[in-house]
Amino acid sequence: MQVYNNVPAFGVWVNYSASVSNMRNSMGKLSSGLRIKTAADDPAGLAISERMRSQIRNSGMAAQNIQNSIAYMRTADSWMQKIHDMLHRMNELAVAANDGTKTQTDRDNLQVEFENMQAEIIRITTGSLARGKFNTANLFQGNTGLVTQVGADPGQLFCGASISLHRGSTSAIGETKINFSCGQFTVGATVDVTWASVLNGGANATSAFNGGITIGSQADAMKATAVLKLAIDHVSNKRAVMGAEASRLGHSLEGVRTYQENMMGAESQIRDVDMALESTMFMKYQILTQVGTAMLAQANSLPQSVMQLIG
Repeated sequence: MQVYNNVPAFGVWVNYSASVSNMRNSMGKLSSGLRIKTAADDPAGLAISERMRSQIRNSGMAAQNIQNSIAYMRTADSWMQKIHDMLHRMNELAVAANDGTKTQTDRDNLQVEFENMQAEIIRITTGSLARGKFNTANLFQGNTGLVTQVGADPGQLFCGASISLHRGSTSAIGETKINFSCGQFTVGATVDVTWASVLNGGANATSAFNGGITIGSQADAMKATAVLKLAIDHVSNKRAVMGAEASRLGHSLEGVRTYQENMMGAESQIRDVDMALESTMFMKYQILTQVGTAMLAQANSLPQSVMQLIG
């Protein structure tokens, strides 16, 4: 029997220290809820988890981008609804002016409201002080379409159509043929109509449509109704395109959220601790620690038996 080196006690201490370390590690996992707290716990798993976390966070921001884009389109559509309403009213005024029972004074009065409708559309769509804006950006300037990242990875972009409804727009809205002969009025013309002609006034019975429209005379009113029909159809087309894009983005939003949910579940399987399993392991290490404490006390008492031999 040796007393200088208590080998049995040292062996018990090694096992006891391992049990204490394992118990502390298990306590840390249970308290944090994480299986992987440091790279040493699972290097490969940590790398995969961090890559997934990047995808999850990017997806969350992409979902916010999509919601902003949908809000942008809804704002634009609400303004285009107002433009639609005013175009319908302008068309009504043009029809009213195309009435042989009305006097020139009557048409002049109708023209006043007609011009005010034109001015309000210009105020909504044109210039730095345009009312039709979203986050200070003019909705109807038509420079570029909406470009937004809608996915977690680079290059996953949505490119929307531009909307050009400002006063200086040269966008062709269609071709119309005016050919009527009734009494003293005879007009025959086939012209390409631009959006600018809807907002500009000053035309007369013989001028080009691109100069603008007016209802100051019965002949002008006849031409105005033809132009306004094209204008209403043009705005309807723009709203249809934007509505389709908003619907598309709605599906994209659902897809991004589903992707984010699935990635969160996959990342959780890798990084999060299984509480039931870890609780079982903690109880195991706790029992081993308690037993190790008792056995270490017993091992430390062995050298004392030597005193009985020499006592």
